[in-house]
Amino acid sequence: MILPQHEQCSCRCIHQGRIDNAHEHALDPKENEQLAALFKAMGDPNRLRLLWALTGEEMCVCDLARFIGVTESAVSHQLRLLRQLHLVANRREGPVLYYRLDDAHVGELINLALEHLREDK
Repeated sequence: MILPQHEQCSCRCIHQGRIDNAHEHALDPKENEQLAALFKAMGDPNRLRLLWALTGEEMCVCDLARFIGVTESAVSHQLRLLRQLHLVANRREGPVLYYRLDDAHVGELINLALEHLREDK
């Protein structure tokens, strides 16, 4: 049986129980925004290349810039965003900043996505 359209959005409602269940298990709006920001950050090809490089070992800004072929300033800008999202962390050794993945979860996210992409469908 098809239920009447929802009053607020003009959408048909076929399975109200499923909708109610989805509402019960919905992400907190703040978490939803944070998760979207994380995926957006990881969705940029250069930022993803930086993260991938850091799965192996920590690297300084100048080496990361050389690796992806952009200026140190451009890399610093991207790393600042990644640091704000807790995807990378840094340490200073004299005048040099070294970056690493913030924790193992970041590498696991990337590897899980790669595993998904590489699956035989």
